[in-house]
Amino acid sequence: MPEITALTLAGLLQCVQFALVSIAANREVGPQVTLSPRDGVDLRAMVSPRTGRLIRALDNHFEGLILFTLAVVAVTLAGKSSGLTAACAWVYLAARVLYVPAYWLGLVPWRSVIWMAGWGATVVMLLAALP
Repeated sequence: MPEITALTLAGLLQCVQFALVSIAANREVGPQVTLSPRDGVDLRAMVSPRTGRLIRALDNHFEGLILFTLAVVAVTLAGKSSGLTAACAWVYLAARVLYVPAYWLGLVPWRSVIWMAGWGATVVMLLAALP
């Protein structure tokens, strides 16, 4: 199913985003901070604005991935996979791939437009899963 493939690739994108954040944060504040338990340390306040954007893009994908996963599971379990739901899954994935550099570069309003495309595709998938 294309929806499952898109979900798997979205999970791998999350792994790439995590690596990007880890590398950027380690370069800026060093492993003495990133490897510590960071009790009372606000890592977000210690990094550059661009690394902060990478962190927020990662957090945003965690949030979006929950809803997208729910949509893929609902479509799959309901047996409602279709050309529409497959297209929506690919739109979600493409939007998430484009969102990272758009957020990192501070592209206004494109970051929000890209986010809305992914969110809208997810909503359509949820609606398509209904009986």
